[in-house]
Amino acid sequence: MLQLPVNRATRIGTQNHIKLILHMSTSPIKPYIFRAYDIRGIAITEDGTTPDLTPLSSYIIGIATGKYILEHFGTKVLVGRDNRLTGESLQKAFIHGLEEAGCAVTNAGLCTSPMMYWGTCALPFDAGVNITASHNPKEYNGIKIVGKGAHSVCGDELQKILATSQEIYEEKVSAASAKNIYTEPSTTIEEKPIASEYIEDLLHRAQLSRPLKIVIDAGNATAGAFAPELFRKFGCEVVELFCDLDGNYPNHEANPEEAKNMKDLAQKVIETKSDLGIAFDGDGDRTGIVDEKGRHHSADYLLLLLAKDLLKRMPESQIVFDVKVSQLLISGIREAKGIPVMSKTGHSFIESKMKELQAPLGGEISGHFFFAENYYGFDDAFVAALRLISIFSQSDKPVSQYFDELPKMSTTPEFKLHCPDDKKFEIVQKITDHFTPLYPCITLDGVRVNFDTSSWGAIRCSNTSPNLTARLEAPSDERLTAIKNIFIEELKKYPEIDLTNIQ
Repeated sequence: MLQLPVNRATRIGTQNHIKLILHMSTSPIKPYIFRAYDIRGIAITEDGTTPDLTPLSSYIIGIATGKYILEHFGTKVLVGRDNRLTGESLQKAFIHGLEEAGCAVTNAGLCTSPMMYWGTCALPFDAGVNITASHNPKEYNGIKIVGKGAHSVCGDELQKILATSQEIYEEKVSAASAKNIYTEPSTTIEEKPIASEYIEDLLHRAQLSRPLKIVIDAGNATAGAFAPELFRKFGCEVVELFCDLDGNYPNHEANPEEAKNMKDLAQKVIETKSDLGIAFDGDGDRTGIVDEKGRHHSADYLLLLLAKDLLKRMPESQIVFDVKVSQLLISGIREAKGIPVMSKTGHSFIESKMKELQAPLGGEISGHFFFAENYYGFDDAFVAALRLISIFSQSDKPVSQYFDELPKMSTTPEFKLHCPDDKKFEIVQKITDHFTPLYPCITLDGVRVNFDTSSWGAIRCSNTSPNLTARLEAPSDERLTAIKNIFIEELKKYPEIDLTNIQ
């Protein structure tokens, strides 16, 4: 890859090099969309500007990804997409790039990310790709890449694909004008869905002790095409909410991490007298739960229920989680004879830590749950929901009682604080430098400040959006307010941070 410092234009001198600089300045390959564990950027703009992801950039990245897959995994690639408005065009361009690189591609069509992961584990594929931006708003799209066994391609490996993408663009732009580099294939790409095989496999991995009535809220996203069938076959009575597919996501974002997106589900559960409600995100790898009273429960409490259930069968197991979880989860794992293990936030980091430790279960506050006991080790929202329903069906007590029996703590939701991508890492480092001399801190991922043995606050950089994420917990509302004020006073030093959500 040709790397040009900002000030090098004054030192090049030749006309050819000047032309190359101009080409690179208009390159469709945007480095900032290559994030920690996937590729994600704006695919729809309303102001006439060029999006981060276009068929051209998807095609170029497809060639680069194909070269990487051929070098590291093999030839057979499974490619799916979520139901975003740009999904089909970006997928077609990406597949064209993979095929140009020499890959043998199977188009899975509409596909949750875990369904694609499953295909690389249970079917004869060497790698998999899903065209998705997960829970991001409708104007986004992205690319998730895994190798055989759903091994996440992330971090430095994505940077290699970025470098190759830039080289490919430079090669092609020397032979043709940028607008002529990519021409959409005229042939239709045949789809070979894998949903039926995936659903049948999942149904053999959980048991229902008694039928439950559930509401499923898919947020008009991809899970709506598959979840109702799965849970009806499992034996549940299913009430559908926003399960019709609509890439405009007209009712709410398909993001169960945000409490505001769970309000319609809570209302429907109460209205239909259901046992619980289940929400899924845009590509079906995260889940959220509301009980029969319509109360939304944090994902770390769900992980605690899953951990207690698993530790009955596998005592002394290590359970992996991210840096923003409640102290109740950590204490609860220990009390259940398990070993709590803290990890960086993110799909690839949790997955890697679980494989390193051979841990059977992991999860994070965003609603990702990873299963290696009787499964393949990746995060799957459908598997999480099946296992939670299985737990709830084992007794006659209402779902709310499982959470009422937990010790009480005052815990905030996860705050998302807008902060520019080019500023956020430096700011979090400065915040870390401020707190570490004052309190015991965990600096594994951002900083988790332990104000005392039971009060803490954490802040880190989002790897998928221009945000900082923060969460705090204390034994009482009064103590929570006190440590929150300490946090806010420090954050106020940085005008780049939007504090609207936390104040």
